Amino acid sequence: MIEEKLESLGVKLPNPPTPAGSYVPVIKTGNLLFISGQIPMEDGKVLFTGKVTDGNLETAQKSARMCAINLLAQIKRELGSLDKVTRIVRLSGFVNSDAEFYQHPKVINPASDLFFEVFGDKGKHSRIAVGVACLPLNSMTEIDAIVEFSE
Repeated sequence: MIEEKLESLGVKLPNPPTPAGSYVPVIKTGNLLFISGQIPMEDGKVLFTGKVTDGNLETAQKSARMCAINLLAQIKRELGSLDKVTRIVRLSGFVNSDAEFYQHPKVINPASDLFFEVFGDKGKHSRIAVGVACLPLNSMTEIDAIVEFSE
């Protein structure tokens, strides 16, 4: 059971964040979920803000992990159970980075690692990790996902 795995990792899923704009958090089509970008938000507050630099890499990694936790919360809300996930297909990671920062993959790795830990081989996915000039609400990171499921 995925819920037990989360508990063993010390992960408690929050209430999924509501959209900050004119979009829906998840689109279900066929056996795929397209999950809108999640920022490191909990209880309506962005937990990690500002530009990512070499000096705050560890904080940015915590931000990415929180994005992944919010992705899991959205999946659970949509499917009712994380056990219905058959594959994490793709993550797209965006890093609110300083112009001289080049370690975008290292920032997003904790999100990928969480999916590997939670879903095992089903958590292996394709990915991009890119730096951007800014993100909504000045968040450090934003991650979206494509997830395959079965009913």
